[in-house]
Amino acid sequence: MVKTLQIDTESQKYSGLIFDIKHYAIHDGPGIRTTIFMKGCPLSCKWCHNPESRSVKIEKMYSKAKCIGCQQCVEICPQDACSLTANGIITDKDLCIVCGECADKCPTKATEMSGYTISASKIIDILKREIVFFDQSGGGVTFSGGEPLLFPDFLNMVLDLCGENKIHRTVDTSGYVKKDILLDVAKRTDLFLYDIKMMDPQKHKKYTGVDNQRILDNLWVLSETDAKIIIRMPLIKNINDSNSDIEQAADFISRLPGKEKGVDILPYHDIAIHKHEKLGQTYDPNGMTAPDEEKLNHIIYKFRQYGIAAKLN
Repeated sequence: MVKTLQIDTESQKYSGLIFDIKHYAIHDGPGIRTTIFMKGCPLSCKWCHNPESRSVKIEKMYSKAKCIGCQQCVEICPQDACSLTANGIITDKDLCIVCGECADKCPTKATEMSGYTISASKIIDILKREIVFFDQSGGGVTFSGGEPLLFPDFLNMVLDLCGENKIHRTVDTSGYVKKDILLDVAKRTDLFLYDIKMMDPQKHKKYTGVDNQRILDNLWVLSETDAKIIIRMPLIKNINDSNSDIEQAADFISRLPGKEKGVDILPYHDIAIHKHEKLGQTYDPNGMTAPDEEKLNHIIYKFRQYGIAAKLN
């Protein structure tokens, strides 16, 4: 089993499992940012656009469109888990030990590994090289996922190092964590991007796999600390975009203590389809689409009726 948090015996620094680092990001907080995507999530949202973020294990991804059938992966696999078929490379998951040798050998990157460990000190080295862009734009680093608060020891260490280097720190979270963990992270965080999917608890569990009571309770407690928070809402037609859905969310957000909260609206998109294919999974959008422009404008208007600044992101 891949360890998602381990001690680097040479540096005695914590290491965490991530699946991507996005440079020059402009939608994950203010200014130009570097977004660190942690691997592992307690939710299983039907519309998730990063399905490779869900598992806390390293995963193998394969794109048939990139494969040239050279069979180098077949030849190098120490477990004989790979084979070339009419449908491209097939991996026997019972034999595969996710060693990554096939991905290292693949000349076209048709095979890739999603997930790798990285130390806190390595992340800071990367961020230091981009401080000039952060300073000029008012940006910084954003920790996203997955759910970065699944790994509090690692996250807190990196946040502390960012603070020492005067790097603005944003944490993008579902809020589905223990309250004490959230409040400990809040001491080291300059801005939260906090997800609210929908207010109805039964519908929330149907579409995300978990009840939303902890999420809402944590948002209230976090707001009491006067933390700076931007609330993010994915919007999916006929799932969470009704007048009732929006009015319940707006009413709750308008009553939160502390600083005023802005709301970023995230219309549904189907970018995840190809990622599911690479993971060997079947993705059924089941008719999910984004609300049309008229509906989105109406939703923004409804939030503003409650005194909430809402915008499309």
